[in-house]
Amino acid sequence: MKDLLVVGVGTMGRPYVEAARRLGHRVRAVENAALMGGRPAEEDVSYYPVTGSLDESWFAGVTAALADRAPDGVLAFAEANVTAGALAQERLGLPGPSLHAAVISRNKALQRTGFGAYGVAQPDFLLAPDLHAAREWMLERLPVVVKPLSLGGSEGVELVTSAAEAEEIVLRRGGEGKILVEAAVAGPEYSWEALVHEGEVLFANVTEKETTAPPYFVELSHRCGYEFTDPARAAQVDALTAGVLRGLGMRTGLVHLEFRVGLDGPVLMEVAVRTPGDFLAEAVSLTYGFDLHEAVVRLALGEPLGDLLRTRPVAYAATYFPTCAPGTITAVDGLAEIAAHPAVVRVGLRKGVGDRVGPLTSSSQRLGHILVKADSPAAREDALKFLAERLRITVRTD
Repeated sequence: MKDLLVVGVGTMGRPYVEAARRLGHRVRAVENAALMGGRPAEEDVSYYPVTGSLDESWFAGVTAALADRAPDGVLAFAEANVTAGALAQERLGLPGPSLHAAVISRNKALQRTGFGAYGVAQPDFLLAPDLHAAREWMLERLPVVVKPLSLGGSEGVELVTSAAEAEEIVLRRGGEGKILVEAAVAGPEYSWEALVHEGEVLFANVTEKETTAPPYFVELSHRCGYEFTDPARAAQVDALTAGVLRGLGMRTGLVHLEFRVGLDGPVLMEVAVRTPGDFLAEAVSLTYGFDLHEAVVRLALGEPLGDLLRTRPVAYAATYFPTCAPGTITAVDGLAEIAAHPAVVRVGLRKGVGDRVGPLTSSSQRLGHILVKADSPAAREDALKFLAERLRITVRTD
């Protein structure tokens, strides 16, 4: 029996705990105290509560766990957990992405300033002390995208298309401090999920994304198992991902990389060395017929993957995020029909009748998710169309 320390669990990290326990390992977890309140006690899981959500808060929990005893593996779950997990991995000589990769992945400006040397295509950009200092650069290069350095879930990402919008965002967000401003890249968006062991890619998946219209680009669906049919385009994507891994100094773990395909080919948006959000890990698992969480646990503990991995789709899964206009929800219709659909794996709505819905500016404001799995891409599209047509959310404008 080995000892696995999981940094951050929440909801989407629960499968890591379950996979480790299923493999017969002991689990300890660093978890936000606020999330632990409603969770039933687990006799075989030891928890180290932390207060707050900053990277430094998670490091306090990790050091407490390490002071008790050294684990055999450390697995960092979400964005704010990555640095604390990597510090523990580096200190103990355990498998992990590398401290270098963790630091780079937590800062979009470090990605922009560092990846060019590795041939990674990226948008033209400006790193500025604040938006006031970026004003002239923006006005000369419209349209541009404004990004905070370390937030996730599309939070704080805005498209600026006109001089009037540039002046408005400088007034509204000029006091935020350091900011990244990039030339906007037009084209479809994708992500690349990969399992890496000592720098070697063992498994990779491409996900096709659908987002809201500008200016916020909130993700509305993810379709796993996408293939670029043009060999030249596929080779460009392979070159992009290989360059990013070299730039990261990526060793071992899970990589989530987002890119757009513009007129000149794929362009990096950002990369993370942690679990992708939006239940993408579950969708990838359904698409390829193996437990991605178990594979990540095995990598973290230095265990062989054996014949666990599959590199070709056995099905086609997607995550779908319903939306509605801002206001107070007065009715939700169609849920029974949707739950009965053969392609629907899970319906997980966070909001219902009586709940207030604000404007959709980040992924944290979405209503919930629906996970689907079909035998072909066409059948998946039929299922997604069914969801869009049958789910009706009525809202009273406040």
